[in-house]
Amino acid sequence: MVRKQPDPRERFVVILVRPESVENIGLAARAMKNTGFRYLRVVGRSKVEIASSRTAVHAKDILREASHYNDLASATADLNVVFASTAKPRQNFSVLPLDEAVPKMLAFLPEARIGLLFGNERTGLTSTELAASNFRWTIPQTSRQPPYNLAAAVLITLFEVFRRLPAKGASGGAATREVPLARSDQEQCIRLIIQKLEERRFIYPTNKRHTTQMLHDLLGRLAMSDRDRKLLLAMFSHAGPNK
Repeated sequence: MVRKQPDPRERFVVILVRPESVENIGLAARAMKNTGFRYLRVVGRSKVEIASSRTAVHAKDILREASHYNDLASATADLNVVFASTAKPRQNFSVLPLDEAVPKMLAFLPEARIGLLFGNERTGLTSTELAASNFRWTIPQTSRQPPYNLAAAVLITLFEVFRRLPAKGASGGAATREVPLARSDQEQCIRLIIQKLEERRFIYPTNKRHTTQMLHDLLGRLAMSDRDRKLLLAMFSHAGPNK
């Protein structure tokens, strides 16, 4: 019997954070249907609120099956790698153009579950929400204002992923050696490292926000495996205190 090859889109999860417009949620679901993605998570809106979106043409099944969360940490906890969309440069976070971000997504082993994070229509993602991701990307445009509409950003991103996906059964040329830890475990490791640095007074009240964001960016881009976590925690546990 011929074994059915998994669809490479199955590992992607679209996450909408604090969306204001039910119509945009419906259009995002329609973009997912157009490109063959099916897993939608919504943070900060209930199932009842989005159930009747008229813009989800032929995509109401995606709305019905969407998962809902009160906070972002819960929505990303079981994912291995999270990519976040941002419309502008960020001081303490590195940002990739979309055409560089997509190959990086596809470089992870097929077992890695990947989240695609999109923020609120007016404010985008906050710095705290960006810190919950491993990588950030932006969609090029001729001017910074106005940014792309939420549903348009979802469609452009998914189309770029869709057109670069390997055919079923073909190798995607994965470059990573291991599947990253679940995002909740990565976050826990980062918190422990930050705690150690606070104890050694490398992080102190006046530089805490800046340094913490930079550490989330640096360690997030590592997309750490279990082996990485063990090495990092051993390093910070055995290093001597600051003089």
